[in-house]
Amino acid sequence: MSLYHRAVLKAQLLKHLLRIPSDRQLALLLKSGDINRFSSDKRLVAWAGLAPGVRQSGDKTVHGRITKEGNRLVRWVMVQAAQTARLHDERFRESYERYSRRKGHQKAVIAVAHEMLRIVYFMLKRNEVYRGGSCDLSLRKLNRLERVTLVV
Repeated sequence: MSLYHRAVLKAQLLKHLLRIPSDRQLALLLKSGDINRFSSDKRLVAWAGLAPGVRQSGDKTVHGRITKEGNRLVRWVMVQAAQTARLHDERFRESYERYSRRKGHQKAVIAVAHEMLRIVYFMLKRNEVYRGGSCDLSLRKLNRLERVTLVV
């Protein structure tokens, strides 16, 4: 089975979590490749460039911005998904509001993207669907996608 076909099957799992067009889901999956190549969720987040930067010298440790050393496309897809999720998913809305009160809008969106990418890792690793979120929105999106595929 080709990498594209495996990515299409995995995209079915991500349909409920990401709430973004399927072409962006496929881009995320095709860029990341086989999820088993990452030994942990932290490795995937670091690969995407959404990990917080840490600078150390001697006894001093400085925690800073995200590293941005990873894949730009994956980081962009996850930030766009976080923008949508903060509006439509209760779990991510709460996370966003908690972070935005302390750190502001942009850092809160990045924190939600980080959290979502960790969830993506475990969903793909365990072949599970997303168990949180609004079922109503997911059903409306699935119905719209079915209508579009019937027209085409």
